[in-house]
Amino acid sequence: MTGSAPKIPTLEPPVSLTDPGAYLDRELSLLSFQQRVLEEAEDPENPLLERVKFLSILFSNLDEFFMVRVAVLKQKAASNTLDGAVTEQLERLRSEVKRLAAEAYDCWREIDALLDQAGIQIRDYSDLTHREQSAMKAYFRQVVYPVLTPLAFDPGRPFPHISNLSLNLAVAVRDSKGVERFARVKVPDTLPQLVPVPEQPPGARVVLVWLEQVISGNLHTLFPGLEVIEAYPFRVTRDAEVEIQELESDDLLETVEEAIWQRRFRAVVRLQVSGDAPEHILDTLVANLELNRRDVYPAKGPLDLSRLRQLLGIDRPDLKDAPFLPYTPPELQKKAEDDIFALLRREDVLLQHPFDSFQPVIEFLRRAAADPDVLAIKMTLYRAGRNSPVVEALVNAIENGKQVAVMVELKARFDEESNIEWARALESEGVHVVYGLLGLKVHSKVALVVRREGEAIRRYVHLGTGNYNPVTARLYTDLSLFTADEQIGADVTDLFNYLTGYSAKNDFRKLLVAPINLRQKLEELIRREIEVAVRGGDARLIFKMNALEDQGMIRLLYQASQAGVKVDLLVRGICCLRPGVPGLSENVRVISIVGRFLEHSRIFYFHNGGDDEVYLGSADLMGRNLNHRVELVFPVENKRLLARLREDILATYLADNRNARTMLSDGGYVWDRTGEPPTDSQAIFLNAPRVN
Repeated sequence: MTGSAPKIPTLEPPVSLTDPGAYLDRELSLLSFQQRVLEEAEDPENPLLERVKFLSILFSNLDEFFMVRVAVLKQKAASNTLDGAVTEQLERLRSEVKRLAAEAYDCWREIDALLDQAGIQIRDYSDLTHREQSAMKAYFRQVVYPVLTPLAFDPGRPFPHISNLSLNLAVAVRDSKGVERFARVKVPDTLPQLVPVPEQPPGARVVLVWLEQVISGNLHTLFPGLEVIEAYPFRVTRDAEVEIQELESDDLLETVEEAIWQRRFRAVVRLQVSGDAPEHILDTLVANLELNRRDVYPAKGPLDLSRLRQLLGIDRPDLKDAPFLPYTPPELQKKAEDDIFALLRREDVLLQHPFDSFQPVIEFLRRAAADPDVLAIKMTLYRAGRNSPVVEALVNAIENGKQVAVMVELKARFDEESNIEWARALESEGVHVVYGLLGLKVHSKVALVVRREGEAIRRYVHLGTGNYNPVTARLYTDLSLFTADEQIGADVTDLFNYLTGYSAKNDFRKLLVAPINLRQKLEELIRREIEVAVRGGDARLIFKMNALEDQGMIRLLYQASQAGVKVDLLVRGICCLRPGVPGLSENVRVISIVGRFLEHSRIFYFHNGGDDEVYLGSADLMGRNLNHRVELVFPVENKRLLARLREDILATYLADNRNARTMLSDGGYVWDRTGEPPTDSQAIFLNAPRVN
């Protein structure tokens, strides 16, 4: 099957590396990824509630697409009205989003029918029996009514503020004199969005009603003495791409807090409405939200299907993926405080999450916090999540007299509030907290433990491709490396000095660090592979990443292909490189894997004439990662771990014929599941015997 992403005309050779047509549109490429997420929801081979999960993810992803990508383009269009290119791009994106949403609602109708067959019924409020409606009216009076605040709009009261991503009802009422008025009722997101209908017979199906329908069916209690004429759901998406003015800031934490507050009042970039909303309701909303009519997106179904994630809480294991227990290598299960450090003195340890447990990373920090010989712990936090055991370990370390320094990235988009809370909590415990570098986000994933051993000082390091977040560590594929390598330890020390103090560091022993030397070193490694190919040698590159957008890196990969280097790219999301173009990229294959777990690990493999080199890290090949973030890419030098990465991990991904889509030169993807034997890379990793 082939994804229906928008097609770009085929290029005719010879193709210039400077030809704009040699590079795919970033935003359309991102929407193409959303198409692949939708395909997972459409896939009958996935358990039914997993299909619901993917549909929920799609709608959540589209929210972020509007809040960030569309918002940026609308800012550009507003600031340069003479440039029609951005306006044309916005029109292409609007058209593609509407097509994608229409297909998604078709998918939802199919899933809804299958849920009904499986005993999970989502009913319209009007279809409930008299007894069921009575029960729902009681629920409304007791639970919902006290939370609601109807807001009128008339000459004496301004149009109410509509918060970002809030679901609302546009209500028309008529008074005793026949005068019609408009009111807004916010659907509270603090209550279940799918309300269980009580008094079902024992063992009967689960019956649910959307909360907005429960409210609509009882609006007369909110407007006593008035006639409720009509009510239609609507939802707004606001620009969330707030620029943080660091150069003008004396206190970055306060500046980020101010930016979060300002985000509430940014311009509306999308209005979603019920597909049957009449023109006069639309006119009221469009005029008062100061929108262009082209930014209205009628929906043929319930608004905000990201709310379907509530269904995942239903106890129906027969409709979900089988649960799994992450593997912990036996050598990491020992309890003695010194065991992890003794192990790392002997050899490096590589973990592949979520198939390998994230718990050893937590234990590494906990043991360091308790070990009397540990002098200091330093680490970066980008997205720690709620109730973080990592933060708990750091607080314990302070209580035990260790020196603790943490780089908390306050500017991690949509995690700013959580990170501010952690920063303040850590500071209150005496942790040295640094908020980042001027103009740069710190995206590196690294923890350093400094330990006294006899008369010597030894450094132990954890390096990762993912965040220090135990929740996402069960949902994302990532890699962890533990090492006591002296040069890497020295590099990490230099990196923290760069992050916490003043440093003019311009090179490292083994680490590749953006924006210092990462781009330069990756370019050198690619050019080395090109030289091998030019000399007639066996040259190969395998890169796995989330996104490939940087034109400089793409240009170099085109040159590698032209020189005869075999290039395999595992790119989950955005890919602006066009594979398979004669004379340009016929030696490049691009694969996107979308499955049960979000592919998040970054791996850079260089064949190097048979003397393989592999690097792992936090960076995608995007301009923002290479130029505007502190990223960390690190080598894996242990021969056994190198072989595991090459022969087990990368080879399995490249052989995938179940979750993998192959990219075409026009930007579309082919999902061919006819290959035999069937190879599902994530299932193989789940079920394979673990040998570290």
